[in-house]
Amino acid sequence: MYTEFEIRELRLTLPRHRQMVERFLAANGLRIDNVDYYAGVFSIDGDELLAGGGLAGNVIKCIAVSSDSRDEGLSNRLISHLISVAHERGFQNIKVFTKPSNLSIFESLSFRLLSEAPQAIFMETGAKGIEDYCRYLRSLCKEGKNGVIVMNANPFTFGHRYLVEQASLQVEHLFVIAVKEEASLFSYQERLAMIKQGCADLKNVIVCEGSDYAISAVTFPTYFLKELSEASETQMRLDLDLFRRHIAPSLNVSVRFVGSEPTDVLTCRYNELMQEMLSRVETIERKSIKGNPISATEVRKVLSEGRFYDALPLVPVTTVPYLVVQLAIRALTLELDTTPKPGLVDLHDNGSHRDMNYDLMMRSIRALRPRFVEVATTPFVTLQQYVSELQAIGIKAEKDMLAATGGVNTHKGAFFSLGITIAAARISPSDIQTGIKEIAKLFPKAKNTHGSEAVSRYHIKGALYNAMEGYPQLFSDWLPYYQNVRKETYALHKTLLRIMATLDDTNIYHRTDADTALWVKRQATEVQDDFSIDKLEAMNKEFIIRNISPGGCADMLALTLFIYSMKN
Repeated sequence: MYTEFEIRELRLTLPRHRQMVERFLAANGLRIDNVDYYAGVFSIDGDELLAGGGLAGNVIKCIAVSSDSRDEGLSNRLISHLISVAHERGFQNIKVFTKPSNLSIFESLSFRLLSEAPQAIFMETGAKGIEDYCRYLRSLCKEGKNGVIVMNANPFTFGHRYLVEQASLQVEHLFVIAVKEEASLFSYQERLAMIKQGCADLKNVIVCEGSDYAISAVTFPTYFLKELSEASETQMRLDLDLFRRHIAPSLNVSVRFVGSEPTDVLTCRYNELMQEMLSRVETIERKSIKGNPISATEVRKVLSEGRFYDALPLVPVTTVPYLVVQLAIRALTLELDTTPKPGLVDLHDNGSHRDMNYDLMMRSIRALRPRFVEVATTPFVTLQQYVSELQAIGIKAEKDMLAATGGVNTHKGAFFSLGITIAAARISPSDIQTGIKEIAKLFPKAKNTHGSEAVSRYHIKGALYNAMEGYPQLFSDWLPYYQNVRKETYALHKTLLRIMATLDDTNIYHRTDADTALWVKRQATEVQDDFSIDKLEAMNKEFIIRNISPGGCADMLALTLFIYSMKN
């Protein structure tokens, strides 16, 4: 009877619990998968795992029942429990991957079959499921010969554009579905915008919203890991079966287009299965430059190395603003990751900050990213109008930052300096420094801030004044210095010290006084001239004791890295 059993949460972060689950699943022909909740069924006062199942968001995974307990009704009780937990977490639609032999069990609990493969089935229950998505697709449907492309576009390149162009010539209407999953360098909203903007002039192309039902971490998780295995083969078949059962009929498409895949083994196999399982698939040879296929992977690679101009030949102009934003995010992350740093948050400690840590800083950077995108893409009519828009975006960015950090000001100064530079790259791409000056002169002076108080009290230049001058120290000193040392192991540490030795950092003045600010410059010069990590770590300890945080210098390090990548 049900009263003879109880359900317990098993915490997979605990080695004992994880080993128990791994052994149990292996005995039932399964392997453990990523889940954020796992429940086990035990007899009252017993320690033997009789049944188990997990949740990854709204997806039930790793369901198994021991062979001795399969007539006890444990499956229904366990699944009902997992559904209840998912509902408590705010999920109304719940999905499951399971063995075909479990079909009747899940059907008895109101799950409906979405797709099937020889070794697995994919089912769901609840509201806002595949029927809602198909209803949306049917609202876009057109009469005639229709085709479809499903693309990630991470980011959208000339290769993607060529694929869309060539496919659009072969059908009356071409639907492009953006992969929705947030497992890419560029967010879903960024990728969707890139696709829409990159295809805007193609009149018979309709860009569709993505969903969990077309190459997502739900239907095809190994797509985002790029590994070919028995599991990925099953996932590919489930994804394609779902496409032919639901998505293709909803759009009235008769042909699916793909680009040729010369290098990626998993994508190549996916294309082969597509040919096998779908009624008509057309492969279009990928566009090349100098014999090399254009690849989003290559774009991401050169961006990771800060080589903006090497990325430009590979992407349409509509993609460029998103590359610029990625380089800004890269610069902020590189600054944060630079370890050790005196008085600043890094990978080892929180420096002189009791209210900040590494994870908080990363949350802040992620929260600011959409606002950087706004800066890079807001329509430009006049400079005055654009600057007004920038001020409004800055206010929203600060609110987003504070919401993400629980009220801690982590990157307000960095957003100003990087944001104004992104804007300058738009209005004056050949002379960013001049663009910075022109924009900064239209900004009002800050009032009642720590920085403005330090400027007034100590008669030093603040963030706005430095921008109005076009960051002269950066262009004349810090940038050339970084360029000379950039290949050295500790290039970022040394560049930070160079900045600390020359910048009047209002953050230091606010937290300490003028004498301490001068002492910081002398210390930075001494350590830079005779550099060692030991000396930098000793400097960090002293800064923590004296409550010194060169936050403005950190912002300028990020800005130096960003401008270098833009000019490189």
